[in-house]
Amino acid sequence: MERLKDKIAMVVGAGSIGPGWGNGKATAVTFAREGAEVFCVDRNAAAVAETVKIITGEGGKATAFTADVSQADQVEAMVAACLKAYGRIDVLDNNVGIAEMGSVVEVNEASWDHVFAVNLKSAYLAMKHVIPVMVRQGGGSIINISSIASIRHVGISYVSYGASKAAMNQMTRTTAVEFAAGHVRVNAILPGLMKTPMVEHSAGLAASYAKGDVEAMWRARDAQVPMGHMGEAWDVANAALYLASDESRYVTGIELVVDGGLTCRAG
Repeated sequence: MERLKDKIAMVVGAGSIGPGWGNGKATAVTFAREGAEVFCVDRNAAAVAETVKIITGEGGKATAFTADVSQADQVEAMVAACLKAYGRIDVLDNNVGIAEMGSVVEVNEASWDHVFAVNLKSAYLAMKHVIPVMVRQGGGSIINISSIASIRHVGISYVSYGASKAAMNQMTRTTAVEFAAGHVRVNAILPGLMKTPMVEHSAGLAASYAKGDVEAMWRARDAQVPMGHMGEAWDVANAALYLASDESRYVTGIELVVDGGLTCRAG
């Protein structure tokens, strides 16, 4: 349908930690299929190259860039490279995230700092450098990938993950208001329980659910959701597509929950 025709989209976290479809990878491919030229960023060079290969193999246009987006100098270089290649940035999708296990008593300081650097600082740095570009060009759309763990306890002990995503929600809301006059829209997506490579390869999550049994974890997570099954990366990608497109031109500062009804369930 070319809902993103003529747009330049930067997807941060466009690779995947393992085989299959992570949220960022699916989003990058979805954006390309809808007509965007996609600047794909990931710290894993091979993973982001795979995403670009899929896009170009389908006749789309994409560029790969390797960066650790928790580092200010690398984020600045990332934005400069995108501008050099395309001259503008219409969409920024912040899709980087990690989860480390532990309650507030159990988690150590180094782990806490690491999770906040990856989950929150990366989005702050990307917006810091991209928003002035968007304001100069007349606007743009920013999509921050949060989590329902930012608004609910989902039965897993990973306090730093939930806290960092809750902070992302508030950063999204305040930034949306502050830059609305510049036609920069800023929204968050809150995925629920998703079946993605990140979850599959998280030993801590599998241990928390099913003593390390991944298949048992999948069954347990399916059973938690009112719809009876987890979501997929494409569900997040399609939500991001709406927020990236002009169809959402009057939407800013929202938290779009994509969770199969999980947060509506009591207990």
